[in-house]
Amino acid sequence: MTMAPDDARREASHLYRAMRDFVQSMDDTLPGKFEITKEGIVHDMMSPVRPHELTVLRLRKRLENIMPEEIVAHTGEPDAEDEPEGILRRPDIMVIAEANREGDGAFDPRTLLAAVEVVSRSNPDNDWVGKIRDYPLLGVPVYAVFDPRTGTGAVFTDVHPTPAGPRYATRKDFVYGKDVTIGDWTVPTQNLPLHGD
Repeated sequence: MTMAPDDARREASHLYRAMRDFVQSMDDTLPGKFEITKEGIVHDMMSPVRPHELTVLRLRKRLENIMPEEIVAHTGEPDAEDEPEGILRRPDIMVIAEANREGDGAFDPRTLLAAVEVVSRSNPDNDWVGKIRDYPLLGVPVYAVFDPRTGTGAVFTDVHPTPAGPRYATRKDFVYGKDVTIGDWTVPTQNLPLHGD
């Protein structure tokens, strides 16, 4: 039996809504962070650890100190969600215009100016592999990764089409201690904690 394209889309949408309902029901029940990708549910078992949370805090403050007032470095909820693509992501920091925060529900990922992630010890591939694939698919123009395990990171830009779908064309690696440019803003990376500090 062959499914018609509309039937396949309805089935995929039904599956995605079931996964989203499960993720929402688990949010206050289990530790860690749940996200939805094309492969299914990702559960990052991280409990908030000081290097991770301190890195997020310092980066958010540094970004907000140099960005125009109408742009914010948002942490926390809501999520960035594209239901037709079947993807729900929870960036550590979302750079977004304050006006795009109005309303209810998840953020449209295409309104993000940048997504910033701090790599967790429990699931580094989620940040270094899965999100490098998903963020360009969602239309996020800039993705910055900070890795407190190694004191390094990378900024991905220039979304372009490929046979596997949209991908970032440019990767600029950096080491902690040097300034890094995320979108239109350059922030220092001095005094970002490392795991084991």
